[in-house]
Amino acid sequence: MAFEMDKLLDFMVDKKASDLIITVGSPPTVRMHGTLKPISNKPLTPEETHELVKAIVPERNKEEFETLGSTDFSLRYSTKATFRGAAFRQQGHMALVMRLIPNELIPFEVMNLPKALLEQAMRPRGLFLVTGPTGSGKSSTIATLINHVNENSQKHILTVEDPIEYYHTSANCVVNQRAIGEDAPSFGEALKRALRQDPDLILVGEMRDLETIQTALRAAETGHLVLSTLHTRSAAETISRIVDAFPAAQQEMVRTQLASSLNVVVCQTLVKKVDGGRTLASEIMVVNHGMRQMIRDNRIHQIPSALETSAGEGNRLLDNHLCDLYLRGEIKWADAMDRAIDVGSIKARLTEVRNSLPYWLTQIDQKRISPEEAMKSCPDPKGLRAALQDRAKKAQEQK
Repeated sequence: MAFEMDKLLDFMVDKKASDLIITVGSPPTVRMHGTLKPISNKPLTPEETHELVKAIVPERNKEEFETLGSTDFSLRYSTKATFRGAAFRQQGHMALVMRLIPNELIPFEVMNLPKALLEQAMRPRGLFLVTGPTGSGKSSTIATLINHVNENSQKHILTVEDPIEYYHTSANCVVNQRAIGEDAPSFGEALKRALRQDPDLILVGEMRDLETIQTALRAAETGHLVLSTLHTRSAAETISRIVDAFPAAQQEMVRTQLASSLNVVVCQTLVKKVDGGRTLASEIMVVNHGMRQMIRDNRIHQIPSALETSAGEGNRLLDNHLCDLYLRGEIKWADAMDRAIDVGSIKARLTEVRNSLPYWLTQIDQKRISPEEAMKSCPDPKGLRAALQDRAKKAQEQK
């Protein structure tokens, strides 16, 4: 059986696989809902792998591949999807990873994110960061935010990406998208030029080096809304990562810049759902006055507590959201623990919730447990019985 790249890409689109891995000695393998699955029993030979990689890498990337041993690229696959490709050498052979970028944007409510973030994306200036590990859906979140701005305002949107993942067609906004390596030599160079290109919103694909971070902060300070990503797990870690990228002598100034320009940090991760697929768990920090003062005074360790006390403003800790998803029966305990930042904290929250009557009433209402079983497990069976009797009495009166 000969493998053809078109058929492999079609398979990904049909099965909604997130990634395809091509390497010598293994069959073509896809990642579906976070799990790797071979799509054949036949391992790839060096010759087959060479042909598959050669067939997909664009001409403009082949010199970089030969010179550096790796290259990244973007591929628009007819009208079906866009793919982000990474070709590289390993043990003297070629290898390839293709990531599926669906053409259809995911509705914001399906993402498990509050709609208030769409309002934050409409602000005229500041820094909006979406962070998380590789494969956590950062690009999808950013694309949906940009699409919302594109459809609901009249602005100039300029993106700087490596490579371009989601392609946006100008709607009410004018959209320009620049690919590193094709349209600009580096993020730093593209961003310096961007400030002279009359943008209202700038997407920086990733704040990956000091020059890019410096320019992004300057853009956010000087009247632009800047969206970007980082590979961090929490809001506090995100702030520390940015500050620590600078020499010690500049860090106080950077904290002041961040305190004035940072609007939002969304830290997200994808977790397996009990009924199949994956759901998004996130930490959200919509920066308020108190948080700005914490950043300025280098009291970053107080950020988690501030997120808990400002939950009414739309903020939340990742661990709390994981706990809520588990209590709603959407994810397994082991998967929640695997993604948790502070395991002790999430266990304490779970204990607190399980000791509350609303938790047991909800479990009964959603038919996850019978009233009799709840009575045996609830720490306050008398209180639960009284609450159930009171509800039954009110229901009877309403009839």
